[in-house]
Amino acid sequence: MPTITFISHDGTSRTVNARGGQSLMEVAVGQGIEAIEAACGGACSCATCHVFIDSVWRDRLPTPSAPEREMLSALDNATAHSRLSCQIKITEQLAGMIVHTPASQG
Repeated sequence: MPTITFISHDGTSRTVNARGGQSLMEVAVGQGIEAIEAACGGACSCATCHVFIDSVWRDRLPTPSAPEREMLSALDNATAHSRLSCQIKITEQLAGMIVHTPASQG
């Protein structure tokens, strides 16, 4: 079972177990990661599941889709490491991934 480490904006770290096939957002919500609001439930329409992917892992992910890029472009705090966690599917290759959560969403 892959593990994912979420690091909050204040530096608090929490490592959780994830099942392959879940979205990163589903993992976060299911494990009570409070920084992930996920208001749209994974429809890629609200950006309240915004995360920053640690640089070691960023290139291991598929490139963002056009709808995801559009949602990210509307965020004031988006960076080159920004992704919507609802658009990232967990695989064994992502075991150990490190994800940073922003101070605020949306």
